[in-house]
Amino acid sequence: MALRPLCFVLMPFGSKNDPMGGPPIDFDSIYEQGIKPAIEGAGMEPVRSDEERTGGVIQKTVIETLILCDFAVADLTTGNANVFYELGVRHATRPATTLVIVAKNQKLPFDASVLRALPYELAANNGFTSRESSLLQSALSNRLARLRGISREDAAADSPLYQMLTDSGSPDISHQKTDVFRDRVRYSNELKRALEAARARRDLQEIESIESGLGPIDEVEVGVLVDLLLSYRAVRAWDKMIALYERMPAGLQRSVMMREQYGFALNRAGRWREAVSVLQQVVKEYGPSSETLGILGRVFKDQWVNAEKSGDTSAATDNLQRAIDSYVRGFEADPRDAYPGINAVTLLDIQGSENAEKKKAELLPVVQFAVNQRLKVAKPDYWDYATLLELAVLSSNPQEAERRLSDALTNVREPWEPESTANNLQLIQGARKRRGMEQPWLDKIIAALESPLPMTA
Repeated sequence: MALRPLCFVLMPFGSKNDPMGGPPIDFDSIYEQGIKPAIEGAGMEPVRSDEERTGGVIQKTVIETLILCDFAVADLTTGNANVFYELGVRHATRPATTLVIVAKNQKLPFDASVLRALPYELAANNGFTSRESSLLQSALSNRLARLRGISREDAAADSPLYQMLTDSGSPDISHQKTDVFRDRVRYSNELKRALEAARARRDLQEIESIESGLGPIDEVEVGVLVDLLLSYRAVRAWDKMIALYERMPAGLQRSVMMREQYGFALNRAGRWREAVSVLQQVVKEYGPSSETLGILGRVFKDQWVNAEKSGDTSAATDNLQRAIDSYVRGFEADPRDAYPGINAVTLLDIQGSENAEKKKAELLPVVQFAVNQRLKVAKPDYWDYATLLELAVLSSNPQEAERRLSDALTNVREPWEPESTANNLQLIQGARKRRGMEQPWLDKIIAALESPLPMTA
């Protein structure tokens, strides 16, 4: 069977702010529903960079991929700095076979205005529905197919650098180098698929087996290492996460995401003081973020629960306040991220002081707005509905809570998800009962979340 040419995708990950002032744009949805199937439809194999997931660390493998992939698609929507850097590397080393795309409502910087970008549509509120995905798939697949045909001949340069330097030849990349690279990319993709399957089965032994076959860790593609770390997280193998992080190359260890996950694992392994030190150092170096402070808030929240169970009132009071402060600071750093916001509001409700109630009243509608905005631009999952359920409980709205309970239970993916929500609601319930508030409707909701049976009407 003939090998398909590789097409590297340069684009942001996750949801990114719209510089034009609109709602955030979900680039993962654009990739999965539009770009990836278009590349496959043109007879190519998509390869997506992992560097942005690891805190912006430009790895040797990313540079190598930029240079050696047969084709590339660069999405310049939002003017992401990492994407422009990668495009610059590509244009400096490849005269042709790079296609630029951009959302129609976005403006390219002046220096990039000479690029013949393929425009694509976004729906209302920057959504990406089946209509927009179908249009992008068709247009992009056709352009890539034409580009593939042109590349078999003496193609005209699409790199501005080579368009100006007409007498400059392209770098001599040996077939031996490209063949080795192609084999490695395909091997890495196979490993990622194997890890995905092992995560789905919660198979720790299989994940360990995959790791044992990797060879020297500093030669493993960064995307495989990230997937391996998150696979250990999925099966709650905290010591394995810690050991893997501590063996990673120094550049990857320094990345924000890896340090956050290291702190997360340290906390779960009972080394919470080390976790606090790691996470506070990330905040010191990079400033407050919803993710880092959300994990830090969880560390203090766990210590508050432990102190409550042991009867250490002083430690419980101190750690509860630290958890609230971390969650509030995280939400203020990015009010679009409801995770630290809902945790802050929940703990403020539990604290129950006059000042806590005032802060809760201030934050609750902002968290509600953040969740509603996300629902406009992304497909809801369990945690979106669970957050809406928790907000309804915090607002003491039993009718809304019943409705959101049904939505949440319908979208459960893992048994631990409703268990986690039930634990949060039990904390709220316990604090309210201590203040003399009896809410039988909340007992029923908690019981439904703890039940292995789906919710029935």
